[in-house]
Amino acid sequence: MLTIEKRIAAFVKLGEQLRTYDDMAIQKGNNQLGVLAKLVDDSYLYNPWFTPKNVRNVVVSLGNSLAEDKIRKWLQAYDLNSVKESKRVGVVMAGNIPLVGFHDFLCILVTGHQFLGKLSSNDQKLLPALAEILIDIEPGFKGQIEFTEDKLQKFDAIIATGSNNTARYFEYYFGKYPHIIRKNRNGVAVIAGKETKEELAVLGKDLFLYFGMGCRSVSKVFVPKGYKFDLLFEALEDYKFVADQFKYNNNYEYYKSIYLINSVPHFDNGFLLITEDQGYSSPPSVLFYEAYEDIAVLRNRLKLDSDQIQCIVCNSTEIEKTIPLGQAQHPELWDYADGVDTMKFLLSL
Repeated sequence: MLTIEKRIAAFVKLGEQLRTYDDMAIQKGNNQLGVLAKLVDDSYLYNPWFTPKNVRNVVVSLGNSLAEDKIRKWLQAYDLNSVKESKRVGVVMAGNIPLVGFHDFLCILVTGHQFLGKLSSNDQKLLPALAEILIDIEPGFKGQIEFTEDKLQKFDAIIATGSNNTARYFEYYFGKYPHIIRKNRNGVAVIAGKETKEELAVLGKDLFLYFGMGCRSVSKVFVPKGYKFDLLFEALEDYKFVADQFKYNNNYEYYKSIYLINSVPHFDNGFLLITEDQGYSSPPSVLFYEAYEDIAVLRNRLKLDSDQIQCIVCNSTEIEKTIPLGQAQHPELWDYADGVDTMKFLLSL
């Protein structure tokens, strides 16, 4: 097993390389960084949702999160020396946004365990490419990383991420093993009604980055009763480029037709549909909303529905445990999916 310091140093070095993505673009060749750069540019060929711009954003964001000071701040809460035996941890990865399984990959390897990844058919190439860069940096990881497209076998614990339906399947097949099973969650926004156009403009990042398909993407907004959406639509105008992506635009045209045919009340700015709905998970191109009158009642509602909410973006201090508008897609290493501490789980094996 690699020493803790060697593991940390390898991920710090990986972060340094990912942060210099712009330099990678001129390195396309036989080296591993060049391979990754080529994959980033070509990702849309095997998954049209993975535009080069979005994949680059993920790569650089991961690089920023792997800064040494952030890694050490994150790890100081844990006793990595408590792992006496390396266990084989299977990970069933989602493919909704690029490299969505990286955090599990990081947690497993930094704790000294072995990573066995079942790749999503929507994202089969990017994480293996990152793994090759990591192995180039620290060859000691070579025997610790394995990917498969087949059924997971010979593992000691499991981490699986999917929809609410697949979660039931995961519980059935993996329930006898130590496990983390994640279900569908979404980001929500709370608008107080006093936000400036500039504040609402950054909300566009939470709505449209990765076309709204991430578990942290804002798919629902709570607004004061009587709220007018004119300023929000004006603030979001710079994001109309999302309609250039054909799959997104197909969604927009489809739901627009459904709402018109069925006389469903909605707002429409030409690339985003906003409709009143009590649900949390809206499809790409659609934003659900609900109006509130009492902020205290809304606070209680959000607590009761916490198992459906991944994060809350809000600039008001009247809502607890929020992050600022525009920050939903920039989680820190200690911001665990579904609020489940992956490191604590791995250290308990």
